[in-house]
Amino acid sequence: MNVLLDFAATGRIGPLHCGMPLAAAEEVLGPGRPHPQIVMKGPDFDGYPYVWGGLELVVTRRHVSGISVRLDPGSAARLPPEVLPDAGAYAATFLREDFIAALDAVGCRHVANPVLTFDEQSAVTTRPAGVNVLFGVPVKDADVPDRSRFHLEFLDRQTA
Repeated sequence: MNVLLDFAATGRIGPLHCGMPLAAAEEVLGPGRPHPQIVMKGPDFDGYPYVWGGLELVVTRRHVSGISVRLDPGSAARLPPEVLPDAGAYAATFLREDFIAALDAVGCRHVANPVLTFDEQSAVTTRPAGVNVLFGVPVKDADVPDRSRFHLEFLDRQTA
């Protein structure tokens, strides 16, 4: 959870940050798995992610324009070892109340995000980092104790 809280507070995840060249990110992480649109249209096709497990980097003009960490409540998260020391599988199940309390405990300010809050999802945006933190009701077959409660699904920062 510390990696997620740090990302929410700073907008950076380990050495990765928006604005850095994709080549520098790949020096740290190794080559990512490009989105099929990038494969079809070439490396200059903007706005689609490169993926390393649960970590996605959106690329615009060959620079990182977005960073996302995707979680699947009830399963294990997999992040690259360069981002998460002692890499492996980690629990990806965090209740909204617990994550919000953790943000508060580390002094990470946040405000409700009405644009991303509707139906069975809610979101907050951290300040000053501008990371969107999305919570949702898990899918039907998710292995969570209470599917009626909101769980952390992803954190996302976009600059373009």
